[in-house]
Amino acid sequence: MTNIILCGGSGTRLWPLSRTLMPKQFVQLFNSESLFQKTVARNQKACDAQFIVSNAEQYFLAVDQIEEMKAGIRARRAGDPHETHAVNYESRYLLEPVGRNTAPAIALACLALDADEIVLVTPSDHLIKDEKAYLEAVEKAKTLAQDDNLVTFGITPQYPETGFGYIEAEGEDVLSFKEKPDALTAQAYLDAGNYYWNSGMFCFRAGLFLEELQTYSPEIYEASLNAFENAKRDEMVRISHEDMAAIPEDSIDYAVMEKSSRVKVVPSDIAWSDLGSFDALYEELPQDEAGNAASTQRCEPIIQESKNNLIISEKLVAAIDVDDLLIIDTADALLVSKKGSSQKVKEVVKELKARNSELPNIHVTAHRPWGTYTILDESDGYKVKRIVVKPGKRLSLQKHYHRSEHWIVVSGTATVTRGKEEYLVRANESTYIPMGEIHRLENVGRIPLVMIEAQVGEYVGEDDIVRILDDFKRV
Repeated sequence: MTNIILCGGSGTRLWPLSRTLMPKQFVQLFNSESLFQKTVARNQKACDAQFIVSNAEQYFLAVDQIEEMKAGIRARRAGDPHETHAVNYESRYLLEPVGRNTAPAIALACLALDADEIVLVTPSDHLIKDEKAYLEAVEKAKTLAQDDNLVTFGITPQYPETGFGYIEAEGEDVLSFKEKPDALTAQAYLDAGNYYWNSGMFCFRAGLFLEELQTYSPEIYEASLNAFENAKRDEMVRISHEDMAAIPEDSIDYAVMEKSSRVKVVPSDIAWSDLGSFDALYEELPQDEAGNAASTQRCEPIIQESKNNLIISEKLVAAIDVDDLLIIDTADALLVSKKGSSQKVKEVVKELKARNSELPNIHVTAHRPWGTYTILDESDGYKVKRIVVKPGKRLSLQKHYHRSEHWIVVSGTATVTRGKEEYLVRANESTYIPMGEIHRLENVGRIPLVMIEAQVGEYVGEDDIVRILDDFKRV
């Protein structure tokens, strides 16, 4: 069985922690572990392969976090010679240049697999705490899928939630799918006892899903097939922007599940949460005697005479005589909200986008395939960054039309291409890249390269870049 892991998402509901280029599944909130890493570890106990469907901009985050997991396993084995648990972390990847919702994403992954392969489709941003019950539910779903059913997982509702869709069922038979209800309808669903939260997890034979997609949403099927047949295949499957944009956008529920007669449900009481808001995150974090919660790997707050607060910050926060607050502080944005109002965060993100702000998209520290950069200072006509390049990595061969760059190496050794020259710049040395000059930065050493970059010019936006050659096949 292959686990198809869906890594889409724009990061709006947990802003400012989550951003477009660092969505919530990759934010390491749980003892330095992300929801993506938890998903990988959990499902490798049920599956023997994994296929990760990711936005092209987030692919390297998945690769890096899986490498972290490998390193963690190696470290545990080194500390315990009796550790013999082997985990297969080799992954296949399919990269989407633009999201078209879950039906196309799953279709493209299924097209890359054998038609008889059983797939377990899971989002990468869900928290499941009862792993034993989850694995039992997966086994039930696998059995149903082997009998040529499209299987969905219905979460046993704990309260009348209005933010989820519902599944009406009679045993394993799905009677109907319901849209997000109002409060009275949600309570009626809870009282009826045969309604489940729609989890967005599925299990079926790859070929059966494609057959049902072709029957009920032929436009999506044909466009997905065309995109897959035109895709570039090297170490991964890369869909072109033009082909991806031509696929109609739709969810698997609307495209197939609500129309097919071959749908079954596995009722699942697995301590599940989609962490769709800071209120939901608060419920999943450890709380002190006064009901205060904090993300423990970040700065520990000082809390006096305060209760029922969630505080997550990269700097010290002191809270005095405040109750029922969400205080989320990052290097470039602060969110303060009453508990119970965190669903309104998406309206803040909408307002920021209307202002053409970069705050919904990227943190002060941005993760790139080659390493990271941190914006230290920025104003009209200049920007100062701290750049860290991983050993063995290099930036694209590129040029800029509107800025020149000054590079100062702090540690490590930089291999610099400037025009037709190639030379080394060592610690405490610097170099200059004129506006319009073709250049590249590379770290051929064994330790991270750390440098300061000062950009000077009439425009210093991140989109002033022309890539000529790129190891990561970006445009």
